[in-house]
Amino acid sequence: MRKLKYHVAITLDGFLAHEDHTYEGFLNEGEHVDEFFDSFRTSDIVLMGRKTYDVGLRMGVTSPYPMLRQYVFSRSLERSPDPAVELVRDDVVGCVRALKEEHGKDIWLCGGGELASALLEADLVDEIIVKLSPVVFGTGIPMFARPLQRALSLRSTKSYANGVQLLAYSVTR
Repeated sequence: MRKLKYHVAITLDGFLAHEDHTYEGFLNEGEHVDEFFDSFRTSDIVLMGRKTYDVGLRMGVTSPYPMLRQYVFSRSLERSPDPAVELVRDDVVGCVRALKEEHGKDIWLCGGGELASALLEADLVDEIIVKLSPVVFGTGIPMFARPLQRALSLRSTKSYANGVQLLAYSVTR
């Protein structure tokens, strides 16, 4: 069975982005970025909520991860803007459960907080990998859209010279 990994960059105060869905302030250069791109090799599917997908779409990017099977979860989109991106409008949990049962590499949950909350509540998230950035936003879009409580087990940590910390956790069942 595939593992579902929520691999996400957050601020020290737990935000994925500013309230307007921009990311200014995150460090986008350094060893942690190269390692992040290398991590794509361990996955063959990426999951995105509509708001996460919209970030690239606003810049004209309709297929942000062409090397992976791409799924966007949205009740508001009528159709996918790109044939390489599969739109899932309902039964998020059923779709992800079926993807996990397929043979293949890991599944990367790219974001956002609403999708991550739904999948963690359904007990489908296996690992949470956090790139903790040395910045505070004060307000913004949280890592999870609603209050959740789950026990995690720390698997590994890594510190980078630029202050980014990589924290890898297994979700305890």
